[in-house]
Amino acid sequence: MIRVMLCDDHPLLLRGLADLIQAEPGMELVGCAKDGAEALGMIAACRPDVAVLDLALPTLSGLEVLQRVNREQWPVRIVLLTAQISDLQVVQALSASVAGIVLKEAAPQTLTQVLQQVAGGARWLPTEVVQPAIARASAYREAPDPIAELTPREREITQLITDGRTNREIATALNIGEGTVKTHLNRIYSKLYVNNRTAVAIMFARENRRESRG
Repeated sequence: MIRVMLCDDHPLLLRGLADLIQAEPGMELVGCAKDGAEALGMIAACRPDVAVLDLALPTLSGLEVLQRVNREQWPVRIVLLTAQISDLQVVQALSASVAGIVLKEAAPQTLTQVLQQVAGGARWLPTEVVQPAIARASAYREAPDPIAELTPREREITQLITDGRTNREIATALNIGEGTVKTHLNRIYSKLYVNNRTAVAIMFARENRRESRG
């Protein structure tokens, strides 16, 4: 019997997934969570064989839950369910030993097939998603000047990050909204294949030193 836990912040989708699992012979639904923090607690308490997590969740994202599970080395296989996933998220998920990635456009029977395979120790990683992401990530990392990929506005924001400015301070300095700053930050993270401000600042400072020596 495969013990399955589900997490999605959309009640209708969560109910549909629950009905799918409960109707499948050989599978037992051990819990449903509505956000990442609840999912993490449920994984720790129930120890399911497989946890299906929406990538975009409140409190903690599906990716953050996966990374925590990987650090703790809990014996649960994580499947990420998503409508779309960036190259950076693919690389991070692979680094955290994700067991499967399923696009929400897939047929219902695809999910049950995935659960059976990953519970048996296999991985389900759609080549049309994973291979291009890895190829683009590898090509980008080999680029001599990753900062050159940033737009002028993104370079402005990156400089302000390096100066230690907060999102609010950046918004004030550039006369834009904080939401716009966050959007730019996400694009910067994706282009530089990093996931935090410190890494951005380090890369930008390193590039500035290289330019000053040149």
